[in-house]
Amino acid sequence: MSWYDEAVFYHIYPLGLLGCPHENDYGEPVHNLTMLAPWVRHIKEAGFNAVYIGPLFESVGHGYETTDYKKLDSRLGTNEDLKAFVKDCHQNGLRVIFDGVFNHTGRDFFAFRDIKENRENSKYLGWYAGLNLGGNNSFNDGFSYVNWGGYDLLARLNQKNPEVQGYIADVIRFWVSEFDIDGIRLDAADVLDFDFMRMLRRVADEVRPDFYLMGEVIHGEYIRWERDAGIHAVTNYNLHKALYSGHNDHNYYEIAHTVKRLYDMGGNDPMGLRLYNFADNHDVERIYSRLNNKAHFMPLHILLYTLPGIPSVYYGSEFGIEGRKGGGDDWGLRPALDLDACMKDERNKPFYEIIKALGHIRQALPVLSYGCYEQLMLTNRQYAFARISGEDFAAAAVNNDDKPAWVDLHVPKGKYKAMLSGTGLDAGNGDIHFELKPAWGEIFVRIGDSEEKLPDTVIDTVIEAAACEDGNAEAEEGAGSVAEVKGSVHENAIPADGGRSSADTAPVPGKDAAVKALDKPYEEMSVEELQAAILQKMAKNGNVTEDMKRSVKDNIWRDSLLNWVKSFR
Repeated sequence: MSWYDEAVFYHIYPLGLLGCPHENDYGEPVHNLTMLAPWVRHIKEAGFNAVYIGPLFESVGHGYETTDYKKLDSRLGTNEDLKAFVKDCHQNGLRVIFDGVFNHTGRDFFAFRDIKENRENSKYLGWYAGLNLGGNNSFNDGFSYVNWGGYDLLARLNQKNPEVQGYIADVIRFWVSEFDIDGIRLDAADVLDFDFMRMLRRVADEVRPDFYLMGEVIHGEYIRWERDAGIHAVTNYNLHKALYSGHNDHNYYEIAHTVKRLYDMGGNDPMGLRLYNFADNHDVERIYSRLNNKAHFMPLHILLYTLPGIPSVYYGSEFGIEGRKGGGDDWGLRPALDLDACMKDERNKPFYEIIKALGHIRQALPVLSYGCYEQLMLTNRQYAFARISGEDFAAAAVNNDDKPAWVDLHVPKGKYKAMLSGTGLDAGNGDIHFELKPAWGEIFVRIGDSEEKLPDTVIDTVIEAAACEDGNAEAEEGAGSVAEVKGSVHENAIPADGGRSSADTAPVPGKDAAVKALDKPYEEMSVEELQAAILQKMAKNGNVTEDMKRSVKDNIWRDSLLNWVKSFR
């Protein structure tokens, strides 16, 4: 087992958090990164033990148009500032991983500039994918190249070029020797070349035996990136979507079905498919904005911290801040924040205390990192499961209803502690009978002789305060009605249809097109044909929901679709 298996990540987008200009004038360094010193203490106190930060290096605008991989963005400061930040994190028990943007560069990157200046005489002609000196691009350079996401600002590297591979390998070695980092999050891993990623894994093993490679994968069968590319974990966008829609629709079947599918994919082993779980990040809307009932913030985060996978919280979301896409860019998701102001605002306290409690519980209970997953009970509005490792046993139960609900859980006999309320329970007969408040949840831990090792996390009043803004009034009106639900540690309560309605399991459109598309190699398919092929593959694995169809339709990037369709067994 490695450090990252027990990690609780705090995700920082530094250009946003520190209020940096949105465009880089490449002027004198401004030492904004030094302002993260109080945040380091905050991160530790809030129950985190790892930091994912990035993008960090010199770029034109949002950070993903890299100009220099070995120089901290001048809007953030100097390399010395970055070294000091990592050292400060390490001294506070926090591991640090950087954002690795290796799929593409900006147009100010030295190799791209050399091509612009020297054209056919440039020694870097082989560094970019699809370079054609007879073509043109939106900047009217007189040559064309493969871009990323339809943006000529982002020129895609030729990852099969040995010189490119050698350069990126040296960048990783430089980051380790210069900044002493513990790992890298691979940007756009769902379109990275698999041979290239295998090379990155070899370098990772070379620089540090526990060096962590986590890949950003939005679409595809996640196991392929770990099995075939050798990276350690992938971003769990499947769970991200299920977490907010499962609460908004009062449909815990969606969450449980997603968890079971991913757990099965990993061979029913919590280490078989390592996942980086999150409720929001720098590319998606804030979870607080996503939730119809803001009180669901609490049960949603209980799931984030107790389900298989590594939990991560995006900066500011521990305060329940809002953030929506709009205005043609994502800066609304990446605001500047003043830590003192956030901590002093009483409206933020309920959310912060929930996150803090869950972080310390997670770190105190290795069973939540290594334990096998077993579903205990499931209805649309209540969900409970166990994490089991040897004699260690923990169970989480959540309620998305606007009424209280009693849960009866069959568990191993013994004494238990309800971690969030502080209640002691005697399950001498092998049963826990517990009332969950509206929009609430609990974590039950069999204590044995280890109660003194557990954190004291009694947050009843905080939870009630969190429910006040939305949904608490409704909850009080229905407090007299109590639903009773039952489950067993030995039973899997997911029904055959996964809890989906008939409307979610309509026939897959484009079936004939998919059959026709499969008559030729994937590399020769159009975007539409790849989408149809993916839908057909999905249909062979089970029911295809409207959300699944929509996710395929919304993905119009050919490289991503190509990797996606190849990821199915």
